[in-house]
Amino acid sequence: MKSWWMQSGPAGATLELRDVARPEPAAGQLLVRVHAAGLNRGEFSAGHAAPAAGGQGVPWKAIGGEAAGEVVAVGPGVQGFAPGDAVMGRCNGAFAEYVLMDTAEAMPRPAALSWEAAASLPLTWLVAFDMLVLQGGLRAGQWLLVNGVSSGVGVASLQLAKALQARVIGTSSAQHKLDALAPLGLDVGVCTRGPGFEAAVMAATQGQGVNLVVNAVGGSVFAEALRVMAFEGRLATVGHVDGVLRAEIDLEALHAKRLVVFGVSNRLRTKAQKSAAVPAFRAQVLPLFEQGRIRAVVDQVLDFDRLPEAKAHMEAGRHTGKIVLRVAG
Repeated sequence: MKSWWMQSGPAGATLELRDVARPEPAAGQLLVRVHAAGLNRGEFSAGHAAPAAGGQGVPWKAIGGEAAGEVVAVGPGVQGFAPGDAVMGRCNGAFAEYVLMDTAEAMPRPAALSWEAAASLPLTWLVAFDMLVLQGGLRAGQWLLVNGVSSGVGVASLQLAKALQARVIGTSSAQHKLDALAPLGLDVGVCTRGPGFEAAVMAATQGQGVNLVVNAVGGSVFAEALRVMAFEGRLATVGHVDGVLRAEIDLEALHAKRLVVFGVSNRLRTKAQKSAAVPAFRAQVLPLFEQGRIRAVVDQVLDFDRLPEAKAHMEAGRHTGKIVLRVAG
């Protein structure tokens, strides 16, 4: 089968399309024929690669973190899934014709969604669910600020927040992206690449600040995001596309306003920790897609052999929502 592999280092990432053996499912696994796979910026970053044993540099690895497809075989002891089922979920090596998916991560594909739409959901929307619901505690009537609202995780956070009946302020470097998100319920759009949103945020919230911040940009906006937080506000850091990995913390504000700052990453979590939220996500969020209350926003779909082009499009920041590879018809 065909599978995309990557070697990442200080000079950037090198992609290679390889012919590899089709895997066989072990206990608790599904073998899925991939129809589509979603791109996520983090999987291409050097920070997600670990040095090889013995300090021999960064190894090659199969890449891709989420997919949608058809179950073709199940491992020993698997219950609840059978060949022919349409599924989606997080998995390793998703940019391939076939992939192994743990049953703990697998979810039925909502009938209302295409393969491409389904492939854009699992990783990004589970992250949004973690930030807004599990850790963020966002409630109806509260304010959410999303720095980088036109990203995949930004669009998911916007829609999930509106489903929770919260109000949303979003920043983006392009006005046309903010305009495109207005029909999804964006209450206030601020056109800025970095800082410069404080006045608009405080005006919109009548000087109270926001209850939750989703920082998908990085250190360049952290200090200002902290300043616009309300009493007992929470700040989730989910990315650092600006490359700024250090920022000052106003300890007086942190102390006086009883602020909470937390990170959102699966890099160091066990399989059990990562999949723990899947049942709640299936129960609380998937029905919203079936009901049409929220929808997958796919910016572009490219054929399987065009992964380098898809990666370049994503890294240039020209997209609104997700970029997806079409693997099989």
